[in-house]
Amino acid sequence: MPYDVVIVGAGPAGLSAAIRLKQVAAERDLELSVCVLEKGSEVGAHILSGAVIDPKSLDELLPDWRTMGCPLAEVPVTDNQHWMLSKRGKRAVPHFITPGFMHNKGTYTGSLANLCRWLAGQAEELGVEIFPGFAAAEVLYNEDGSVKGVATGDMGVARDGSHKPDYTPGLEIHAKYTFLSEGVRGSLSKQIIAKFDLARDSQPQVYGIGIKELWDIAPDKHVPGRVIHTQGWPLNETPGSNGGGFLYHQANGQVALGFVTWLSYTNPHLSPFHEMQRWKTHPAIAEILQGAKRVSYGARAINDGGLQSIPKLVFPGGALIGCSAGFLNVPRIKGTHTAMKSGMMAAEAAVEAIASQRQHDELAAYPAAFEESWVKKELSIVRNVVPLVEKFGELIGSGLANATMWLESWGVKMPFTMKHHANHKTLWRKDQVHPIQYPKPDGVLTFDRLSSVFISNTNHEENQPVHLKLADPDIPVKYDLPLYDEPAQRYCPAGVYEIVGEEEGDPKFVINAQNCVHCKTCDIKDPTQNITWVVPEGGGGPNYPNM
Repeated sequence: MPYDVVIVGAGPAGLSAAIRLKQVAAERDLELSVCVLEKGSEVGAHILSGAVIDPKSLDELLPDWRTMGCPLAEVPVTDNQHWMLSKRGKRAVPHFITPGFMHNKGTYTGSLANLCRWLAGQAEELGVEIFPGFAAAEVLYNEDGSVKGVATGDMGVARDGSHKPDYTPGLEIHAKYTFLSEGVRGSLSKQIIAKFDLARDSQPQVYGIGIKELWDIAPDKHVPGRVIHTQGWPLNETPGSNGGGFLYHQANGQVALGFVTWLSYTNPHLSPFHEMQRWKTHPAIAEILQGAKRVSYGARAINDGGLQSIPKLVFPGGALIGCSAGFLNVPRIKGTHTAMKSGMMAAEAAVEAIASQRQHDELAAYPAAFEESWVKKELSIVRNVVPLVEKFGELIGSGLANATMWLESWGVKMPFTMKHHANHKTLWRKDQVHPIQYPKPDGVLTFDRLSSVFISNTNHEENQPVHLKLADPDIPVKYDLPLYDEPAQRYCPAGVYEIVGEEEGDPKFVINAQNCVHCKTCDIKDPTQNITWVVPEGGGGPNYPNM
């Protein structure tokens, strides 16, 4: 199937790119065919974010969105709070201490999945073809090495590789340009970055894992538009770990709450899932959830590297957009607006190239536009925040980071850009750290992983090839277990990995692939990089409602 542009991933970047492609083509009276492939069962099924969204890019893309039925318009942010937590208490950080761009003025809170569903409708009205349930599994190349397009995965393949009665071969989608908008640690993006050495001039990308729950709360505790962020407890009890929580009062009497753990943590006994559950027991959080009911759960990795970790954005025949490249503004905890703008800039470059009868070359106009954009300026101001906190700890590091943000926002550019260290290299041996004992879940405020996965509506056809590939099947038991007590048992928020038979003296590494919520943490944090995440059958994975 030939198209002018194929976009892998129907997230905010991919859909913004699709809309902008059609808009600019119409302005130039140019016929342009655009296809979007989405591995989720529907648009939004795999989208997970807090989310508090800066509408800057949406204002550029669709200026009348507030009157067009966009669900994001329902809840503007009306109250912004930041708490420093101790084990039992909290201290509010006054607004005047932080730069103005941290105050969430003019932002909105709501479901990013629902925003993407709405954007998909706008794209389809413009003639974009969107195919949910089709996972792009392979990059296709021309004879000259440029990217020709992608192939979707075969359907109906059994675990042993044989074809089941419902077998359907994948489709080849050929395009003049291919945009990778897979989100954080996309499987094709990872291949492309390696093949074309796109990260040679950038720092390693670093990550966090965000674990989110949606709760129906008591009406008297619900304040639409209230946004709360927290730092400190419980992660400050474990040296070498950082992160924080969020609690957003959204529409329909619901609160979106979650917890982000930076994957630079050093203690292999740490469990991001259990840290999130523990965070909810803080008196200030538990009070809000009194009488409430948990209705949904999900998890997803987050790009934390910022400006210095963005790879080269283009390759022969395509571009990286959105979180495939990594445009998150970490201190603002916002990446939707920057991701959308990246897709728009790539789209404008592609239309110009196609109008000039070009194809399969590098869209040099896209990185050139990024260099002059507000996106780069915004990310430049905060580029040293994450490494300062990691180097000097939460208290001193946060103070230094805040000072640099003030200076940079005043136009005083710091004469340095700090480096990052890859997350899979940060773990200490298990004998160098203290074990962490997590309390058992109470089933009211705190829960276990399997009951959480259940309400994420995660489903995979069980008789299919395991999509979590081990380069060496012996490493988990022979190396990771004696050195790190096999950390995959704890960094996975879905209970995918476990060691069985250890008490009997015959340990085995088990992969429960059907539990996978596609967070990509295993692909990132595994200390030997032995685990590679690839796409399962299209339509598999979580089905997030209103997340």
